[in-house]
Amino acid sequence: MNAAPIHLAIVGGGPTCTYVLERLAALVRDRRDAVALEIVIYDLSGEFGPGQVHSPDQTRTSYLNRVVGQVAFAADESVVDAGPLLSASERPTLLDWCRRKFEETGDPVYDMVAEDWPKRFVHGEALRDQFRGYVEILRAAEGVEVTLRQAEVVDLEERGDRFAVLTADGAPAYEADYVLMLTGHSSNRPELDPRQAHLARFADAHAGAHLIPSAYPLERSLDPAHTGPGTTVACLGMGLTGIDVLLYLTEGRGGSFERDADGELVYRPCGAEPDSIVAFSRSGLFTFARPYNEKERDIAALEYKGPFLTTAAVAGLRATVGVPNVIGGAPKRQLDFERHVFPLILLEMALIQYGVLYGTEFRRAAIRAAQPAYEKFLADADAFADHHEAGAFLVAPVEDLARDLADRVDDVLAGRTALAVYGDGGSAGVLPPVDRAVRSFLTVVYGAERAGALLAEAGDPHAFAAAVAAAESPWRHATRAADHRFSWERTINPVPVPEGGYASPEEYVETFLDFLDRDIRWAAQGNLSNPAKAAADAAWRDMRGVVIEAVDFGGLLASSHRTFLNVYTPHHNRLCQGASVEAMEKVTALIKSGRVDISVGPGARVECDEERGLFRVSGPATGAERYADALVDARVHGFDAERDVMPVYPNLLRRGIVRKWANPGLGEADFVPGGLDLTPEFHPVRADGRVESRITFLGPPSEGVMYHQIGALRPNKDHHVIRDILCWIHAFMPQESPAGGKTKELERNPS
Repeated sequence: MNAAPIHLAIVGGGPTCTYVLERLAALVRDRRDAVALEIVIYDLSGEFGPGQVHSPDQTRTSYLNRVVGQVAFAADESVVDAGPLLSASERPTLLDWCRRKFEETGDPVYDMVAEDWPKRFVHGEALRDQFRGYVEILRAAEGVEVTLRQAEVVDLEERGDRFAVLTADGAPAYEADYVLMLTGHSSNRPELDPRQAHLARFADAHAGAHLIPSAYPLERSLDPAHTGPGTTVACLGMGLTGIDVLLYLTEGRGGSFERDADGELVYRPCGAEPDSIVAFSRSGLFTFARPYNEKERDIAALEYKGPFLTTAAVAGLRATVGVPNVIGGAPKRQLDFERHVFPLILLEMALIQYGVLYGTEFRRAAIRAAQPAYEKFLADADAFADHHEAGAFLVAPVEDLARDLADRVDDVLAGRTALAVYGDGGSAGVLPPVDRAVRSFLTVVYGAERAGALLAEAGDPHAFAAAVAAAESPWRHATRAADHRFSWERTINPVPVPEGGYASPEEYVETFLDFLDRDIRWAAQGNLSNPAKAAADAAWRDMRGVVIEAVDFGGLLASSHRTFLNVYTPHHNRLCQGASVEAMEKVTALIKSGRVDISVGPGARVECDEERGLFRVSGPATGAERYADALVDARVHGFDAERDVMPVYPNLLRRGIVRKWANPGLGEADFVPGGLDLTPEFHPVRADGRVESRITFLGPPSEGVMYHQIGALRPNKDHHVIRDILCWIHAFMPQESPAGGKTKELERNPS
């Protein structure tokens, strides 16, 4: 055993801390040589395992933003070089845990299959259980101590080779050899946030206006005194947090949802809700309903791997059109996301959408057709005027093929041509066999069973056409192939504002509800069976790693990086990070009940009405104007070390232990997202440029220099969070002397 214990401080006892303890537990128990570790874990909420966000005691109205089959708590066989694994019973997935819990309790809240959406409190219960189990394993190991402290860490003070962890309660500081910062989601001080400062000043000056600068925890922030009966609450933000707010203020207050005779969900108020909840955002759109995850049956085989949007393509673009810069002292060729990466995403989306619609033969033909344009783009992506021209150029070969095939499919569906005529594929074999395209199209539009019944009539073109004309799509798909066109603009703007705006707020609400109905139906069809949902899920979710490769560590030009975070990250979130069908059905019912008011529409503005002393929300596209007693900011706050509500980050900046990361501009201003300057091993770069290897930051503080560093651990996925944790552990864990006297080298996993 090492002579003196290694002192470890972990700040933040939430989900990532649970994963950290799992790896420590497995590694320590598997060692031949005992290791002395002294581990102190701090958490302000005292919710060790779940953390405050996933508290088991929170409202039961909030959903986890992931199906139950996609959540794990431990490394598994998929993690490369994970080291020893705990036994299967010690490392259940969330699905395993729920099944076990259902057997024990019979409570239907735990009765789930892999594709179900769990409530967030269920995830919290499981995290708490797993955390306790990992702590028990560690405490049972010789020489290991684990101390849990409910306290807020406010500063780190350098004391020789160690850092003293200072807490708000003034207790004696713990001196740690290594500090791991896992503070999770946070928010910014409203008086320092340019988005909120004027609203905060107005609320301070007017007793009737109440600003809620951050929605979580819902139970504390949404005080009935300000959000109860007789009030109007404005909810700024229509993403996942906004949906949580709507459900908490209605169902969470005692309201209920029931199915009527037609199977439609209806909201039954309880009387404890606000009189009205005005939901609004810049786009005027909720996140789109997350599709049923058909990939769960075989994730390795069914998660999309595209032919065009690849890390090799990103590397090739850097070589041909990348702009030389120096990032963190090292040379880097930077890209423009819109001009160089986004056109490849469009190409993949078009390929996926039409491939689902017309089948695998079309997909293969489309890949061949697109290859020359793709190679020309990679060779000189700057030859195009802008990303619109580049995207149109790349997608054109796929569009042309789809248009030709759609004409032939529609000829068959309308009875103008017998199905057998195009058996050779037509156009010298360029097009796939039309009979297979027709079958695929009918299956997408009507479902496999109905498609089979229709095709049984195909021997008689007129009877076939009549049967097709009489059929209805359960997912409200267009029934003509020519009407299925890929369009990025329609994808991101499914409720467009007509020229001159909407005639009335009521017209807008009706149009919006029509879109919600279709979107929910498409989501229910699934992420392999619905063309639009498949395209969004694959290109923006499955292939996210390629985008990360393009963005991380100054991969984009400064102004392009700003555009990526401000424009394309919201598109990503709306397209593939949406709420479940069940949640969106509830939102629809709340709108129809009149309890939730979305009538201000896109481009809505929130202003401070001095005369009334209330917040005013106005919609330029609909003409609606609404006044609110309380304003909830339900937007996700980007991490900013200077403005964070937790004093530890401003204090670390003041001490020079950390600094904010900047993407250096070339002939333009630097871009400073707000996150910390970190190495690939997640160590901070100090104000003087030295790397502080004794401190490691995971999660939101790394957002900026890196992208998409927040997320729950997934099973059967070589997940980055485990590799990041192992990188931290291997930095301090003593090497062992295995049998035979040779020293075993501990391999470092690339971050």
